[in-house]
Amino acid sequence: MAHASAVAGEPVAPEALVGAMKGMGYDFFTGVPCSLVSGLIAELERDPETPYYAETREDAAVGLACGAMLAGRRPVVLMQNSGLGVCINALSSLSMMYRTPCLLLITWRGYQGNDAPEHILMGEVCDRLLETLGVPYRVPEPETLLDDLRWATEQQRASQIPVALLLRSGVTL
Repeated sequence: MAHASAVAGEPVAPEALVGAMKGMGYDFFTGVPCSLVSGLIAELERDPETPYYAETREDAAVGLACGAMLAGRRPVVLMQNSGLGVCINALSSLSMMYRTPCLLLITWRGYQGNDAPEHILMGEVCDRLLETLGVPYRVPEPETLLDDLRWATEQQRASQIPVALLLRSGVTL
């Protein structure tokens, strides 16, 4: 299904986003694919310096990220906001409790009611779920994405918990 862009401006190229994440020290990538970041995932898979471990469940991806962090890596977890529902327990009883930070790149399907019907409810509540869990987050525009990535990195270092960027359609490819 094609998605109408939820943002104004040109999307950030996947190469630029991967380069920025690598420049900020991120070196371990896992997650469950989403069409809104298919270009980003393709770029991660092309780049030999960015190991990307595809998972079938978001809670398993959070677990991989925790293990990677404990092994000295800086993890990123990619998921749809529907996957946020799947990994609430892993985030709350593992990542938050044991202070194992990671960057959560969460695609915001169902944003403002625009998407397939199965995405609408999670689109309405995903930001509130992050707030309830105590996960700091931002909703970047294409022109603020790299600054928001720096903010997320600083927040992780200061708080030692996961930090999320909610990516609406059109922020990146």
